[in-house]
Amino acid sequence: MALHFERSEFGDRLQKVLIEMKARKFDAMLLFAPESHFWLTGYDTFGFCFFQCLILKKDGSFVLLTRAPDLRQAHHTSIIDDIRIWVDRGEGSPVGQLKDLLFDLDLLGSELGVEYDTHGLSGRNSRLLDESLRSFAELHDASDLIPRLRVVKSPAEIAYVRKAAELADEAYRAGEAEIRADADEGRILAAMQGAVLAGGGDYPGNEFVIGSGMDALLCRYKSGRRQLGAKDQLTLEFAGVYRHYHVALMRTVLTGEATPRHIELHEAATAALRKVETVMRPGNTFGDVFEAHASEMDRRDLMHHRLNACGYSLGARFAPSWMDWPMFYRGNKVEIVPNMVLFAHMILMDSETNTAMTLGCTYLTSDDAPLPLSELSRDLTIR
Repeated sequence: MALHFERSEFGDRLQKVLIEMKARKFDAMLLFAPESHFWLTGYDTFGFCFFQCLILKKDGSFVLLTRAPDLRQAHHTSIIDDIRIWVDRGEGSPVGQLKDLLFDLDLLGSELGVEYDTHGLSGRNSRLLDESLRSFAELHDASDLIPRLRVVKSPAEIAYVRKAAELADEAYRAGEAEIRADADEGRILAAMQGAVLAGGGDYPGNEFVIGSGMDALLCRYKSGRRQLGAKDQLTLEFAGVYRHYHVALMRTVLTGEATPRHIELHEAATAALRKVETVMRPGNTFGDVFEAHASEMDRRDLMHHRLNACGYSLGARFAPSWMDWPMFYRGNKVEIVPNMVLFAHMILMDSETNTAMTLGCTYLTSDDAPLPLSELSRDLTIR
């Protein structure tokens, strides 16, 4: 069995969930988020995209309904003992087979919490679930229950986070060594991802973002590679990943020389990140962190070049995104507490001058100031 945590760790997590379930008067929860499966049981797969449901009853027992290819996966990677298989057949839906299983588990007429807000439950299957169980049980949206518990990391999780941070720094150094005029983006990307995998890490929850020239102003991955010019800009957003725990970083690297606009935007990004660090501590909210970022940018007349969010929580995440709940945006009242892993990104994209500048770092929150998890310099890098 390939478990990455002690059983006592899983037991502690389970008890926290059961306390919340009792408070909400749930007889059981239908868990569809792969992050919940992994956090509660260690179950590790990408088969969630085909429909699978982890049923957690109020007595603390688990039952997993999944497809045949994930039977051995669940046995090998999780603490789940009761694994049921739904069968592909004609136009039949796995939701109907889930309903039959819930009946067998004596959950007719029960109060069920459901994880709706996850890529592990498609819109179509969500509608089928509601229709199938309308007269069977009372369904409640419990999408927030486990994310609110996962956002605060245990000591065992923090050990993996620190390893992910080391891999993130190694990835950047490997990529930086490839950056020069005429360098191919593909070689840079291969060096970065290769460093993570060679260090015992995992694939990230989403693709590394890499773009040079005009593409440096993009905040998403896109297909296609180019070679860097003699005077160019390269935006990198990437993560070290270990046991699915992510530590993200973001940088814009230049070749040749910096323009005055590059220097101006880098100074703004650096100042905004320093201001964010003064606010990212207990007693403040995620909205307060955003305001710190925005106020620094806006006083420099950069409001039209910044984004409307400046980061988010990180943890053990699965495709299609490593972003976790909650985010830094205006009015977000979620409070910062110790042992959160938070990524703050200062992103400036000036389409008028085609100038990109980014600076991002992941932190571990404490009782006071946040601890940066990267050892990288924040100076503007010119190759």
